[in-house]
Amino acid sequence: MTDSGTPMPTPESVAPSPPPSAPPRRFGVFRSLRHRNYRLFFAGQTVSLIGTWITRVATSWLVYRLTGSVLLLGVVGFASQIPTLLLTPFSGVLVDRWNRHRIMVVTQVLSMLQSFALAGLAFAGIITVRDVILLQLLQGIINAFDTPARQAFVVEMVTDRGDLPNAIALNSSMVNASRVIGPSIGGIIIAAVGEAWCFLLDGASYIAVIASLLAMRVTPRALPTTNTPLIEELRAGFRYVKDFPPVRSALILLALVSTLGMPYSVLLPAVARGTLNGDSHTLGFLMTAAGIGALGGAFYLASRHSVIGLGGVIAIAACTFGGGLVLFGFSRNVILSLLVAPVVGGGMMVTMASTNTILQTIVEERFRGRVMAYYAMAFLGTTPIGSLLAGVVADRIGPTNTIILGGVACIAGGVWFALGLPKFRAHVRPIYIERGIISPRELGSDST
Repeated sequence: MTDSGTPMPTPESVAPSPPPSAPPRRFGVFRSLRHRNYRLFFAGQTVSLIGTWITRVATSWLVYRLTGSVLLLGVVGFASQIPTLLLTPFSGVLVDRWNRHRIMVVTQVLSMLQSFALAGLAFAGIITVRDVILLQLLQGIINAFDTPARQAFVVEMVTDRGDLPNAIALNSSMVNASRVIGPSIGGIIIAAVGEAWCFLLDGASYIAVIASLLAMRVTPRALPTTNTPLIEELRAGFRYVKDFPPVRSALILLALVSTLGMPYSVLLPAVARGTLNGDSHTLGFLMTAAGIGALGGAFYLASRHSVIGLGGVIAIAACTFGGGLVLFGFSRNVILSLLVAPVVGGGMMVTMASTNTILQTIVEERFRGRVMAYYAMAFLGTTPIGSLLAGVVADRIGPTNTIILGGVACIAGGVWFALGLPKFRAHVRPIYIERGIISPRELGSDST
């Protein structure tokens, strides 16, 4: 039991007697699309995310074109994501208290307005790096509420929990399919007509996801009726994460990988232009190649019929991501970099999505919003620190050496997580039995 009186899941307290038998396993990469609400969300969000990736490549290229500074690339990345680190613990409490569907409608409308603001300044020819930083900061505040709401809302769109791992994997495939398409389109648009049109197209793309949200038929979940102060619920969520070893270790690894590995993406413009002697097309191709690898990883996870074995997958994926970064940092050839980029993208995506799947599977419903807020902090909130650190370090030792150091750190993190897998399994298996994911006869297998 925690200090707040919240009982923690333990092998003794979680496993009922007798345990239910494991449910039939469903197959099919797209099986979660049979849920109408999720199908609407998947379609609308795919269109919107293509616009988001177009804006990401346009923003990076604009900043580097205006300044030629890798340090400012890091600053822009820091501004866009630091609100996630600072605000998501509080937004997670609100996501547990409020209607998640309504939160998402509001955040998507605000994101659309932010993109149109970028477009307006760019078309007027008065946009500065300061404007970009301020608008990225605003988008970060919006994302601090949108990300935990979106992650927690998946269980309301996919009513059959057996389809939840598939839905999470398809979410990742959606992100990475757009990552393949968006940067390619962005590179073409930048070269043809400039960054402003990228921002305008992104703003228009939000109409699709807003329309899909409004078209849903959502059965409102029972909202908690509590007078508990927000700060106390915040503390309870922190204690739940801190005292539950599987959640704690998975989030620590994800935070390490996101802080030291993911910032390679903010250095890509410098690598594309400086190391590989390329242009905006080269940057788009590198981001697309990483997206192809990530998409492949997402389809691998979507093809899995169970969460069983994902603990080992997380460890392998983190090491793969790190190894890919090391090779990418040493490369001085465009073709070699394009061949290594899918390994980088796939390793990161599988680490992120597998962690998401395990957390969504084992978390108690009343803590779901807060746990997914900490997930957002670990995955996105730590990235600004890494972006700023990468910008500073790259300014001293160069972008490629910075990427190599990050890769070595990710390999070390994956090895650490692998060494802790026996304890991880001991905590997770009873929860899988209680929820019918595995049966007692499967206890002798590698079931995490």
